[in-house]
Amino acid sequence: MFGAVQTTMVGYGLIRGERLSALQWFGLTIAVAGLAALVAPGALAPSVAGTCLMLTAGVAWGAYSLLGRSVADPISATAGNFVRSLLMAICLFLYALLHGAHLTVGGLAYAFLSGAVTSGLGYAIWYAVLPALTPAQSASVQLSVPAIAALGGTVVLGEAISLRLSIISFAILGGIALVFGSRERPLSRSG
Repeated sequence: MFGAVQTTMVGYGLIRGERLSALQWFGLTIAVAGLAALVAPGALAPSVAGTCLMLTAGVAWGAYSLLGRSVADPISATAGNFVRSLLMAICLFLYALLHGAHLTVGGLAYAFLSGAVTSGLGYAIWYAVLPALTPAQSASVQLSVPAIAALGGTVVLGEAISLRLSIISFAILGGIALVFGSRERPLSRSG
């Protein structure tokens, strides 16, 4: 799915005239390879239907991020999107109840905090920053999420940060730094 997000966003930037330097392409490649290495040990070959759904979700996420670049009030827009998603959330909640889902007050509280509070704040911050980024920078920054989540998870769970996780996180974050630290090539006006 992440590959579809990045392909959508970088592809849009290229179509709109963004040109990446060789160092930026290298950084993006290193960051994507780091992400692949992060998820590879637990990855299983998904079904064709599952793959199609994940690709669709990735393209939609990339498009949603690109559309957010023009949002004047990211907090209101994010709140509105969350309100519009409530009907679907309620339907899924009722479906889970009808099919024997085991729910606890603590689990529901964590779900609310994770979904409405932290995701809502994250999207509001993301859309406030997004207009200042190129599509390639936006795509590369999103690659940091799994690395940050993995590092945060080890801290929260009290686990040691492994050498593998350290190297992979360095590759992802270093690749992102190359995308930001290198200049775009000017557009060619020949022809």
